[in-house]
Amino acid sequence: MGTMKWQASRQQENIPMLSEWDAARIHNQLTFLCRVAPGPRTMHCSLWRCIIVAVSLVLLGFIFQENKEEHVEYHVSVKEKKEVIWKAVQEQISSERKNHLETFKEMQQRAPLLQHAKYRFLAGAPPQQKKLLTVGISSMQPPGGSHLLDTLRSVFEASSEPEWRSIVVLVHLSDPDPEWLNQTAANISRLFAPHIEARELLVIHGLLGGSPVPGNLSDTNHTSPCEALYSRQKVDYALLMNFASSLSDYFLLMEDHVHCSPKFVSAIYWALSAWEELPWVTLEFSSLNMSGKVFRSSDLSRLTSFFLLFLNTPAPLLLSEFRLLLAQDVPIRFTPSLFSHVGVSSTVEDSCFPVEKEQDFDEPDNPTATVVTDMEVFLDLISQYAYTLNQEDFSTLDLLKGNHLTVIMDRPQKVIRIAVLTGLNEGERYRLQQGQVELGYDPIEEPKGCAHYTLLGPLVQGNLDQRVFSEEDSEKVSCIRLLVLASQKGWVLIRQIRVWTQPEEEES
Repeated sequence: MGTMKWQASRQQENIPMLSEWDAARIHNQLTFLCRVAPGPRTMHCSLWRCIIVAVSLVLLGFIFQENKEEHVEYHVSVKEKKEVIWKAVQEQISSERKNHLETFKEMQQRAPLLQHAKYRFLAGAPPQQKKLLTVGISSMQPPGGSHLLDTLRSVFEASSEPEWRSIVVLVHLSDPDPEWLNQTAANISRLFAPHIEARELLVIHGLLGGSPVPGNLSDTNHTSPCEALYSRQKVDYALLMNFASSLSDYFLLMEDHVHCSPKFVSAIYWALSAWEELPWVTLEFSSLNMSGKVFRSSDLSRLTSFFLLFLNTPAPLLLSEFRLLLAQDVPIRFTPSLFSHVGVSSTVEDSCFPVEKEQDFDEPDNPTATVVTDMEVFLDLISQYAYTLNQEDFSTLDLLKGNHLTVIMDRPQKVIRIAVLTGLNEGERYRLQQGQVELGYDPIEEPKGCAHYTLLGPLVQGNLDQRVFSEEDSEKVSCIRLLVLASQKGWVLIRQIRVWTQPEEEES
């Protein structure tokens, strides 16, 4: 009786119901998820709790795809629905995350839909040796004209010949129209012939084997254009990543309407080198919802399974939940962005995939703070110079592992970005070779600093420039600590520590 009332209320609110086929598919996938690594704990995995998470995510996907008229007419109610369901999803996932983390990590088997995937080579051939990085692009025939060729041109123009040798650009043309497929492949072959001959560029077309594509836009079962786009996008990306999993050590996800910054490959290489021994799931090199995210290729099978499990949920939301499931609690995002959008998308795409604009940062505002250090101090070169926003800097000599320079805020701050610069502007002279930046909380007097610290990130070529995200919106930073990870002979120059904070009026 209670179930009938709940269903009736959902129908009155025009929220689509979950079909029997979707329910059965989610039930089967979640059963597989819970049983993939049998053990004392997983043998008693609660399937019902999994289903609660699944249904919550599906409901969230339904709400995201309401059309524009409903958004205008019911703006307040839709906003309230999103907030309520978002909180419910987050709370449920948080409570279940620890229970299912180890099980999810063991999910190496490909999703059933991908086990029989079929691929056709449209241009080029796979590289003969495993590369460092696959630049993965999925493209379909857009209603307003394609920017794929411009994106490919930007990829190769923004990188050098030595960088080309460490990457392979994989393009998945996903549209089923044979005329468009052949024409697009021919254009790519004509414009980028040297890269195709060098096996630096590969163009494919993939299909899920044994079943119709769930993202088919002509499928009348979809209740809105957004739902169809969500499904198709994740199927296309799943086919792309499934093929890419054996081509390289790392995978860079990119959309087909993106401009690349010069030397982006080198920037990603040095970041990967610095983070190689540290735990991470996703490294973000832009603020775009999809483009600029780097994954380990060994994680792609889990990610594709996750995509195909929740077809009606927006992919950016699933990417966030994916890193949470694998215990990366906050985004790791480097600044400035290496990628930006180009061109104009269709009205439907704008409403379904709103573009996240790059945040404009003014000059750093370095709040009032005291600097303490156990590094050697010479003459009048005081450590406070490292935090002063002028031409002054702090030089020290013969660092030891464990040395630190700590900025202690006069009062806790909502920090949104931190940059730490060492060495000279040009070249590698006087850089701190191995160090990391940590965020401190709960200030203490003896020893002067903070009670506990969390890692923001390691220095990349002697520098760090990262966004700061907190697990709790209200969490504020009291200390910023530069920690030396290996002893280093000679002079080291700590040129400047820059801090950007969120104004109090924005916090409220």
